[in-house]
Amino acid sequence: MKKVKFIVEKTNTGYSAYHENSNGVVATTGDSISELKFNILEAYNLQSDYYHKKPVSDDNIILAFDLGQFFEYYNVINVRGLAARMKMNYTLLSQYITGAKTPSAKQTKKVLMGIKQLGRELYEADFS
Repeated sequence: MKKVKFIVEKTNTGYSAYHENSNGVVATTGDSISELKFNILEAYNLQSDYYHKKPVSDDNIILAFDLGQFFEYYNVINVRGLAARMKMNYTLLSQYITGAKTPSAKQTKKVLMGIKQLGRELYEADFS
């Protein structure tokens, strides 16, 4: 089954998310990311049911954050350490995260690849 991408935005009261498709827009909110995921699944599948399409599971939902929101939510990631691993200037990465500077598509891809590489390494880690 295809992946369904929802754009996530931080609000004053939690999070909102939306997805545009040929049947319109699916949008919802949640106080937390876990509540948002639950509401996304419910809202998307309600629309799918209405248009007689197959429902999706949690595995088919992708949450897309901007850099600042990503690092705010995943605040366990050490930005200075990540910048060093990616051979990127820490100040520049911080400016991207705070919105002081806008990264190019190439820089955004570099940050995403660095995060995914770290994720793969953590997934494969083991203790003896």
